[in-house]
Amino acid sequence: MRALPGVLFVLLAATGCATAVTGTPVPATGVTPGRTLVSEYFTELNEAGADGVGAQREFLRRTQHPDFDSDCDLGNLTLRVEPALSTLRTDPKWKPEKASKAPRGTVYVVGVSVRIRRESATLAEQIGSQRVVVLDGKAYGFTPCPTR
Repeated sequence: MRALPGVLFVLLAATGCATAVTGTPVPATGVTPGRTLVSEYFTELNEAGADGVGAQREFLRRTQHPDFDSDCDLGNLTLRVEPALSTLRTDPKWKPEKASKAPRGTVYVVGVSVRIRRESATLAEQIGSQRVVVLDGKAYGFTPCPTR
Protein backbone atom coordinates (compact mmCIF):
# COMPACT_ATOMS: atom_id res chain seq x y z
CA MET A 1 0.00 0.00 0.00
CA ARG A 2 3.03 2.32 0.35
CA ALA A 3 3.34 2.47 -3.46
CA LEU A 4 -0.14 3.96 -3.87
CA PRO A 5 0.81 7.54 -2.82
CA GLY A 6 3.82 7.36 -5.14
CA VAL A 7 1.64 6.24 -8.05
CA LEU A 8 -0.85 9.04 -7.38
CA PHE A 9 2.00 11.55 -7.27
CA VAL A 10 3.32 10.33 -10.65
CA LEU A 11 -0.16 10.50 -12.19
CA LEU A 12 -0.79 13.99 -10.83
CA ALA A 13 2.62 15.18 -11.99
CA ALA A 14 2.04 13.73 -15.45
CA THR A 15 -1.29 15.51 -15.85
CA GLY A 16 0.37 18.80 -14.95
CA CYS A 17 2.74 18.40 -17.91
CA ALA A 18 -0.03 18.48 -20.51
CA THR A 19 0.37 20.78 -23.50
CA ALA A 20 -2.53 23.04 -24.49
CA VAL A 21 -4.18 22.16 -27.80
CA THR A 22 -5.93 24.85 -29.78
CA GLY A 23 -9.35 24.34 -31.33
CA THR A 24 -12.73 23.15 -30.21
CA PRO A 25 -13.00 19.62 -28.88
CA VAL A 26 -15.34 17.34 -30.80
CA PRO A 27 -16.52 14.14 -29.16
CA ALA A 28 -15.66 10.96 -31.04
CA THR A 29 -18.76 9.18 -32.24
CA GLY A 30 -17.12 5.80 -32.57
CA VAL A 31 -19.38 5.04 -35.52
CA THR A 32 -17.76 3.70 -38.67
CA PRO A 33 -19.23 5.29 -41.81
CA GLY A 34 -21.53 2.68 -43.31
CA ARG A 35 -22.04 0.88 -39.97
CA THR A 36 -25.79 1.54 -39.96
CA LEU A 37 -26.18 0.29 -43.54
CA VAL A 38 -24.16 -2.85 -42.81
CA SER A 39 -26.18 -3.51 -39.65
CA GLU A 40 -29.45 -3.03 -41.55
CA TYR A 41 -28.22 -5.40 -44.27
CA PHE A 42 -27.86 -8.23 -41.74
CA THR A 43 -31.15 -7.39 -40.04
CA GLU A 44 -32.99 -7.58 -43.38
CA LEU A 45 -31.12 -10.77 -44.36
CA ASN A 46 -32.25 -12.45 -41.13
CA GLU A 47 -35.82 -11.18 -41.43
CA ALA A 48 -35.98 -12.57 -44.97
CA GLY A 49 -34.63 -15.90 -43.71
CA ALA A 50 -37.31 -16.00 -41.02
CA ASP A 51 -39.88 -15.55 -43.81
CA GLY A 52 -38.51 -18.61 -45.62
CA VAL A 53 -36.28 -19.81 -48.43
CA GLY A 54 -37.98 -17.79 -51.18
CA ALA A 55 -37.85 -14.51 -49.25
CA GLN A 56 -34.18 -14.92 -48.41
CA ARG A 57 -33.34 -15.93 -51.98
CA GLU A 58 -35.07 -12.75 -53.22
CA PHE A 59 -33.22 -10.62 -50.68
CA LEU A 60 -29.86 -12.06 -51.76
CA ARG A 61 -30.73 -11.52 -55.43
CA ARG A 62 -31.81 -7.93 -54.81
CA THR A 63 -28.76 -7.05 -52.71
CA GLN A 64 -26.12 -8.83 -54.82
CA HIS A 65 -23.38 -6.32 -55.71
CA PRO A 66 -24.24 -4.97 -59.19
CA ASP A 67 -20.73 -5.62 -60.55
CA PHE A 68 -20.78 -9.32 -59.73
CA ASP A 69 -23.32 -11.91 -60.83
CA SER A 70 -23.79 -14.93 -58.65
CA ASP A 71 -24.53 -18.42 -59.84
CA CYS A 72 -24.81 -19.57 -56.23
CA ASP A 73 -28.04 -20.86 -54.81
CA LEU A 74 -28.63 -21.92 -51.23
CA GLY A 75 -31.22 -24.45 -52.36
CA ASN A 76 -33.61 -25.13 -49.50
CA LEU A 77 -31.28 -23.64 -46.87
CA THR A 78 -31.63 -20.35 -45.00
CA LEU A 79 -29.00 -18.42 -43.10
CA ARG A 80 -29.10 -16.54 -39.85
CA VAL A 81 -26.06 -14.26 -39.70
CA GLU A 82 -25.10 -12.44 -36.50
CA PRO A 83 -22.42 -9.80 -37.13
CA ALA A 84 -19.99 -8.73 -34.41
CA LEU A 85 -20.16 -5.05 -35.36
CA SER A 86 -17.30 -4.23 -33.00
CA THR A 87 -15.05 -5.96 -35.58
CA LEU A 88 -16.34 -3.90 -38.53
CA ARG A 89 -13.57 -2.28 -40.57
CA THR A 90 -12.87 -1.33 -44.17
CA ASP A 91 -11.09 -3.81 -46.42
CA PRO A 92 -10.05 -1.79 -49.49
CA LYS A 93 -7.77 -4.46 -51.00
CA TRP A 94 -10.34 -7.28 -50.97
CA LYS A 95 -11.87 -8.62 -54.17
CA PRO A 96 -14.17 -11.59 -54.72
CA GLU A 97 -12.54 -14.91 -55.52
CA LYS A 98 -11.67 -15.21 -59.22
CA ALA A 99 -12.39 -11.48 -59.77
CA SER A 100 -9.87 -9.29 -61.56
CA LYS A 101 -10.81 -6.13 -59.65
CA ALA A 102 -12.26 -4.97 -56.37
CA PRO A 103 -15.95 -4.04 -56.24
CA ARG A 104 -16.98 -0.42 -56.57
CA GLY A 105 -17.87 1.17 -53.25
CA THR A 106 -16.48 0.88 -49.74
CA VAL A 107 -15.79 -2.73 -48.78
CA TYR A 108 -16.38 -3.60 -45.14
CA VAL A 109 -15.41 -6.84 -43.43
CA VAL A 110 -17.04 -8.01 -40.22
CA GLY A 111 -16.77 -11.11 -38.08
CA VAL A 112 -19.96 -13.15 -38.19
CA SER A 113 -21.58 -16.18 -36.69
CA VAL A 114 -23.63 -18.05 -39.31
CA ARG A 115 -26.35 -20.56 -38.53
CA ILE A 116 -27.29 -22.72 -41.53
CA ARG A 117 -30.85 -24.00 -41.37
CA ARG A 118 -33.16 -26.28 -43.29
CA GLU A 119 -36.74 -25.56 -42.27
CA SER A 120 -36.61 -25.44 -38.46
CA ALA A 121 -33.48 -27.59 -38.06
CA THR A 122 -30.02 -26.12 -37.57
CA LEU A 123 -27.58 -28.04 -39.75
CA ALA A 124 -24.39 -26.20 -38.86
CA GLU A 125 -22.93 -23.11 -37.24
CA GLN A 126 -19.81 -21.38 -38.46
CA ILE A 127 -17.76 -18.37 -37.46
CA GLY A 128 -15.99 -16.38 -40.13
CA SER A 129 -15.78 -13.06 -41.94
CA GLN A 130 -18.22 -11.57 -44.39
CA ARG A 131 -17.88 -8.64 -46.76
CA VAL A 132 -20.57 -6.02 -47.37
CA VAL A 133 -20.05 -3.16 -49.81
CA VAL A 134 -21.64 0.25 -49.42
CA LEU A 135 -22.20 1.85 -52.82
CA ASP A 136 -24.31 4.94 -53.47
CA GLY A 137 -25.91 4.75 -50.04
CA LYS A 138 -26.94 1.10 -50.27
CA ALA A 139 -25.43 -2.07 -48.80
CA TYR A 140 -24.64 -4.96 -51.14
CA GLY A 141 -23.38 -8.45 -50.46
CA PHE A 142 -22.27 -11.55 -52.26
CA THR A 143 -24.52 -14.61 -52.28
CA PRO A 144 -22.69 -17.38 -50.45
CA CYS A 145 -22.11 -20.69 -52.19
CA PRO A 146 -22.66 -23.75 -50.03
CA THR A 147 -19.88 -26.29 -50.22
CA ARG A 148 -21.01 -29.49 -51.81
